[in-house]
Amino acid sequence: MSFTRSLFLSGALAFAGAAIVTFAAPANAVPLTAAPAIFPAPVSLRLAGTDISLGKSIVLVRAGYVDAETEKLVRQVMSEAGVETIRTATKLPARFDTTYVVIGTTDATAIRSALARTGGALPTETEGYALASHADGDGALIVLAGKDGDGLYHAAQTLRQIATAGHIPALTIADHPAMPVRGTIEGFYGKPWSMAERAEHIEFLAGMKANTYIYSPKDDAFARAKWRDAYPAETLKALGEVVGDANRHHVNFVYAISPGPSICYSDPADLEAIRQKFAALRGIGVRSFYIALDDIEYTKWNCAADEAAYGPSGETAAAHAQATLLNEVQADLAAAGHGSLIMVPTEYYNVTVSPYKTELAKDLDPRVVIQWTGTDTVPSSISVADARNATKAFGRKTLLWDNYPVNDYGESAGRLLMAPYDRREAGLSTELAGIVSNPMNQEVASRPAVMGLIAFAWNDTGYDAERAWRAAARYLAGGNPQVTEALLTFFDTQHLAPTFGNQPWQPQAPRLRVLTNRVRDALASGDTAERAAALEALGQAADDLTAAPDLIRAGVTVPGFATEAQPWLDATALWGRALRLTVDGLRAGDAMAASRLFGEAARLADEATKIRTIPGATRPEGPIKIADGVLDRFIAEAPGLIYQPRPPSS
Repeated sequence: MSFTRSLFLSGALAFAGAAIVTFAAPANAVPLTAAPAIFPAPVSLRLAGTDISLGKSIVLVRAGYVDAETEKLVRQVMSEAGVETIRTATKLPARFDTTYVVIGTTDATAIRSALARTGGALPTETEGYALASHADGDGALIVLAGKDGDGLYHAAQTLRQIATAGHIPALTIADHPAMPVRGTIEGFYGKPWSMAERAEHIEFLAGMKANTYIYSPKDDAFARAKWRDAYPAETLKALGEVVGDANRHHVNFVYAISPGPSICYSDPADLEAIRQKFAALRGIGVRSFYIALDDIEYTKWNCAADEAAYGPSGETAAAHAQATLLNEVQADLAAAGHGSLIMVPTEYYNVTVSPYKTELAKDLDPRVVIQWTGTDTVPSSISVADARNATKAFGRKTLLWDNYPVNDYGESAGRLLMAPYDRREAGLSTELAGIVSNPMNQEVASRPAVMGLIAFAWNDTGYDAERAWRAAARYLAGGNPQVTEALLTFFDTQHLAPTFGNQPWQPQAPRLRVLTNRVRDALASGDTAERAAALEALGQAADDLTAAPDLIRAGVTVPGFATEAQPWLDATALWGRALRLTVDGLRAGDAMAASRLFGEAARLADEATKIRTIPGATRPEGPIKIADGVLDRFIAEAPGLIYQPRPPSS
C-alpha cells in the first residue's frame, strides 16, 4: 500500500497558523503552495522556504547503523518521487551540487552535524525524530534523524507523506509520540483475522506510526480453549511470517494466551505449559508476551489444589493466585532479556476500589502492565480523571484496551462501527501507559476508527476527531475527492456507537438526521420556499446515498473494504432509492402519485431490511442496519407529514 503525500493534502490534517515563507528561490527550488498535512499531526512543523526539487539523482548518507527496512522505505520514497539514481557516500561535502539525504540515529556524529546545518533540533524523546530539509547552493540537504531506530523509521514514514513527484517541501519537523504504546489488540469474539489480514494490518499500523499489535483472538483454540497444547507446525510457521513482518516494520508483536477458563494456578505443570507455549513463540521471533484473565469466573477454583494453596475461592484469593503466577512469568521474561509482561485482569473495567484490585495491586510485580477498558466494558467516554482513578485502583498506570470499534456484542449486531474516534479527553497521555483499539472482525473497515485512536495516542493535545475521520476516508479513497465524499456519506449511516446498554455514545446518522428534521420542520411551518429547499437538500442526499456504494466499490484503493462491507453497501443503495422516492412523494402534486411513490419506497425499504451480515464473518449475525432510527423512521412517517385526501369512492 502507498501512503503518499496526496492522501493527506487539501486540508485533511492541516496545521493552523503554519507560516508560508517567501523569498528569492534557489535554482533547485519550486514554488511552495501550502504546508503539508501529516498523519498523525506532528508536535511541531515549521516551513523553511520554497519547495526543493529533488532531481533525477541523489546521494544517500547512512550515519551509523540504519536497519534494512528503514533504508528500503527511504529508497522507495525517493524512487516514487522520480529519483532514478541513488549513489551512496560516507560524509557530506562543504557545498552541495545535488540533493543529499542523511539518515541515522542521534548517536551518530554525522547526524548531529547534518541536523545542525539545517537548524533542526536533536530529538530527545523515545521514538522521536527530526526531519529537516533545505536548499543549499545548487543542491539540498534532507536529514532524517531518529532518537532510536523506531524514531528513524517514523521519520521515513513522514518522508513518504511529504515527498511528491520531483520535490519535497523545505521544512523542519520535530516530533515524538505522546504515548509509548499505540496500536490494536485482535481481541474480539467470532471469526479471527486471517494471517494475510494480520500482515496487511501490521503494514497499515506501521504506516500510521503505531507500534503495537497484540495477538489475542478469542476464537484461537490454541490460545484459549486448548492453551496447553502446542500449535500445529504449519500454524506456527504462518504465525512466524506475520511476526517477521511486524519486526521488520517496527511493530511490536505481542502474543497473548488466555488460560483463565481452565488454569490451576498452583499446578507447576500449568506454569510449565505457559513457559513452553511462550518458548515456542519466542522461537519464531516474538519478544513480548501477555496473559489474559478476562471473561472468567473468579468465584470458584478450577482445581481443588488451588483451594488448598490459596484458601476459599473469592476476589482476594483469585487476585493473589493470579499475581503469583504472573510474577513467575515476569521473572522468566526478565531473565530472557525481554520487557514487561502485559495482563488483563478479571476486573478489567471501572475505577471502583475492590478487594480484587487492591490485592492485585499489592501482590503483582510492578513491572507487569495492567490493561483496563475504561469506566465500563464499552465506555461512552474516558476522562483524565478516570485514568487517574484507575491508576490509584490498580497501583500503576494502565494500558487502555479501548473497545471501539469492536462489534462482537448484541448491541452492535448488524453494524459496522465507523464513527470518529472521539470523547477521549486530551491529556490522557499523562495518565496512561498507552492505548490499543479492539477492532471489528472486519479488518479494513476497522481502519477509520483505528486511525483516529492512533492519531490521538500520538498527539492527544493536538487531536481533531473530525479531521482524522476525513483523513481516514481520504486514505481509503486513495486521495480521490469524489470517493472520499461517498465514503463519508456511507460512514454517516454507520455512525451509531453502542454501549452495553440502551444509550449509544455516538448518535446514528447525524448528517442525515439534520436533513430529515429540516424537512419535517419545513412541512410543519408551511413556508413554501423553505419546503422546496429542504426537500431539494434531502433529495440530493438520497441521490448521494444511492450512488455511494458503486463509487466506493470502484474507487476504494485499499483491498478488502468493499468485500467486507458488501451487504451494507447493497442495503445502502436500496435505502437511498427508497429515500429518493419518499422525497418525490412529498413533492408530488396529487394524492394518487404520492401514494404510489410512498408504496414503492416502503417496498424497497422492506427489501433492504432483509439483507443480512455475511454468514460466519461476524458475531453476532443479523439484519444489516443502515442509519436506523433516522432513515427508516423518516420513510415510514413521511406519508403522514402531508395531507392526502382520500380518493373518491366508486
